[in-house]
Amino acid sequence: MSIYNIIMIKYDAASKIGKIRDAANKLILSEIEKHGVEGIAPSHGDILMCLYKKNGLSVKELAEKIHRTQPTVTVLIDKLVKLGYVEKRKNQEDSRVTIITLTEMGKQLEPIFKDVSRKLNQVIYGSLSVSEKEQLEQLLDRILKSF
Repeated sequence: MSIYNIIMIKYDAASKIGKIRDAANKLILSEIEKHGVEGIAPSHGDILMCLYKKNGLSVKELAEKIHRTQPTVTVLIDKLVKLGYVEKRKNQEDSRVTIITLTEMGKQLEPIFKDVSRKLNQVIYGSLSVSEKEQLEQLLDRILKSF
């Protein structure tokens, strides 16, 4: 196999991954808008889903969980604060640490986000067997770790 073919295969995989991400983001936005929720981006969903699992996480913890930098997460959180979905407060033990918690309005979005997540998983995994799902997850984990 020539180096050109190897490069094209790698580019093709990256291109497909990018197209899948774009399609997933479109689906997420479409589903969220169907519920009348405005101003939320798919990247906000990562933060909200973490807070649904454990409410009251630091910016650092959120950044680690969603694999983003702290400055990026801070910008995303600031938007969620403006929209009224989360609150920021200083940690009582260490005032350098900012804790993010859901507001009542943010908590009310949980069933919507769980429904959107279910629909997204249905599209991604719907036609795959259990072993194919496991294999896909393993391959994607290996690719992610290589970066």
